[in-house]
Amino acid sequence: MSKRDFTAMTRPEFRQYILEHREDEEALQIYIDRFQNPNAKVYPAPKSLEDLENFPEIHRQHLEQQRQQG
Repeated sequence: MSKRDFTAMTRPEFRQYILEHREDEEALQIYIDRFQNPNAKVYPAPKSLEDLENFPEIHRQHLEQQRQQG
């Protein structure tokens, strides 16, 4: 089997390929490297009930950011 040209794939095409070829670790690594956002906020896991109470707002902000980028 010949190697796929991952650079020519759109993100949805590449994602579909990854889902259909879960054993292709090289493709998965390329996907992660290609679509990783270095500016993405990383939120720590909630450690208290107060953290959990703030989660809906944090989640809403994340979804809005995804819509703006998409």
